Amino acid sequence: MGEQPVPGDGQGGTDGADSKGVKHAKDVDLGQDQPHSARMYDYYLGGKTNYAVDREAAQAVIRLFPAVETVARVNRTYMHRAVRWLAEQGVRQFIDVGTGIPTAPNLHDIVQDVHPGCRVMYVDNDPIVLVYADALLDGSAEGSTGYVQADATDPAAVLAAIEAEGVVDFSEPVALSLHALLHFVPDDRDPYGVVDHLMDALVPGSYLSLSHCTGDFDPESWQAIVDTYTRRGTPAQVRSRAEVERFFDRLDLEEPGVVLANRWRPEVGSGPGVVSDRQVSLYAGVARKR
Repeated sequence: MGEQPVPGDGQGGTDGADSKGVKHAKDVDLGQDQPHSARMYDYYLGGKTNYAVDREAAQAVIRLFPAVETVARVNRTYMHRAVRWLAEQGVRQFIDVGTGIPTAPNLHDIVQDVHPGCRVMYVDNDPIVLVYADALLDGSAEGSTGYVQADATDPAAVLAAIEAEGVVDFSEPVALSLHALLHFVPDDRDPYGVVDHLMDALVPGSYLSLSHCTGDFDPESWQAIVDTYTRRGTPAQVRSRAEVERFFDRLDLEEPGVVLANRWRPEVGSGPGVVSDRQVSLYAGVARKR
């Protein structure tokens, strides 16, 4: 992952503080008493920034749907392709909400490789990301990166925190990244209102990129996964293709539209090899604000 190893619980988990982190574990409540979706995602990707409680929950999901590790890898490689494409279109500012645990390469590594002057603002609500924030802030000399801790379901607070950091100029176009986030925002938390509120703050010419798990290809397994997350304190809701497309209602979708993530502008060597629709179970798309 690129960080200095830290003391763990003997099973690869991170129960201590990063020697380079901006805060130490003793200064932050890391929420070790219940699993967190970001740390479970890290486990699916083969990372070590997770606790025993995260691994237990992740293994419960894997028993239900072994391909969930494929879903995580497809999501990660989709993010790489999407943000690289956005930077190649001339986007120079990015807001990544639901950052998760830093797993190199991070979003800023990708876009600053295209243009070193890109500015990236990370947002997450997992306190362990704060401990590892140095990996998110170590960008190019020409560009700028920042991190704030905020809850995506309070978009006004998210925007206020971002604005206070001064990394993003809201008078210029921004790409908003909501990758593998919105399936953790059930309908009773107004996910469509969250997206609209965030996009309303961005000028025309800005973009939205998102990915979202679906039960379209195996509804019974995905309902069991949702139940597993919910029982462990993380509400979740998978959505159909039509429901995912609704997030883009006021925007102009870029080709190829909302598709399974492995089919969004695929590249040789990007992501797992031959996979079925059921194994992917993740829609993705990029759209431009008029």
